[in-house]
Amino acid sequence: MTSTLIEKIQKFYDASSSLWEQAWGEHMHHGYYGPDGKQKKTRRQAQIDMIEELLHWGSENQASSLWPPTSILDVGCGIGGSTLYLAEKFNATATGITLSPVQAKRAEERAESANLSQQTNFIVADALDMPFTDQSYDLVWSLESGEHMPNKKKFLQECHRVLKPGGRIIMATWCHRTLDGYLGQLTDDERRHLADIYRVYALPYVISLSEYEAIAENISFQNISIADWSTAVAPFWDVVIESAFDPKVIVSLLFSNWTTIQAAISLELMSRGYERGLIKFGLLRGNKQLINT
Repeated sequence: MTSTLIEKIQKFYDASSSLWEQAWGEHMHHGYYGPDGKQKKTRRQAQIDMIEELLHWGSENQASSLWPPTSILDVGCGIGGSTLYLAEKFNATATGITLSPVQAKRAEERAESANLSQQTNFIVADALDMPFTDQSYDLVWSLESGEHMPNKKKFLQECHRVLKPGGRIIMATWCHRTLDGYLGQLTDDERRHLADIYRVYALPYVISLSEYEAIAENISFQNISIADWSTAVAPFWDVVIESAFDPKVIVSLLFSNWTTIQAAISLELMSRGYERGLIKFGLLRGNKQLINT
C-alpha cells in the first residue's frame, strides 16, 4: 500500500479501536440477522453468528484434507476477535495481521487473557506484501478488510500465495452494487455517497462482488462461490447508531479525536447505503489448486 493510505488506516484504527471495544466489544465487523434480516438478537450474538454462518457457508463443498484447518491467517484481524475465536474453535494456530500497532498490542493482551498466546500471533503487516512464505496456511480468513485494499487483485494474489494447495479463502467485504443490468454505471450521486464513506472510513475504493469473482477466477482460485448477504447484515448499522446514544459512549466520544468522532456521526452513511441498494455485503470463497502427485 502507499504510505499515505497506510498512515490513514493506522490513524483510524489506532484512534477508534479502544472506543469500539469499550462500546461494542472485541468483534469489529457486521452482525448476522438471518437470511431476511429480521432475526431479533443482541449485537454481540449477531456478530458471533456472523462468524459461525460465514464458516458454515465458507466450508461447504470443502473436501480437502486441510479442513478443519490447523493453520489460519486472519487478514485484517482488528483486536483479535475472529483470530482468537477461530483458534479456539479449531484448536488451531492462528496469525492475525493488521496495520495498527494499537490493535496488534491489544490482540496480544486479549490472547494472553484467554490463554491462547501459544496458539496465536499478531503482526503489524501490509496485506499486499505479507511477510510469510508460500503455502503457509490452510485457511485465509478475511472478514471486512478487502475494502481497505488499494489493489484488490494484488490482495487476492497474496492470499492465494500463502495458502497451501487445497487451502481455502473465506472472505466477506464491503462492495458497491453491480454495474450490470438496468441500473448500469454508478450515478454521480452514488459516487458522492461512496466518496463520503471512503473519506470517513479510510477506504481507497470498493468494487462489485462480480468483480471480485472475476479477479479470483483470473488468479486461478478453484471452486469459487460468491453470495450477497446485504439483507442479512443491513440491520447492524441501525443497532450501532442506537447504541451510540448510550451515555458512556457519548462521554468516551467527547474525549476522542476528530477521526473517531467523525466515524461515529457518519454511521448513517452506511445505513443509508444499504437502504438505497448502493452498499453490498459480499462473500467469496475458493480453493487453491491441489498439486497432482
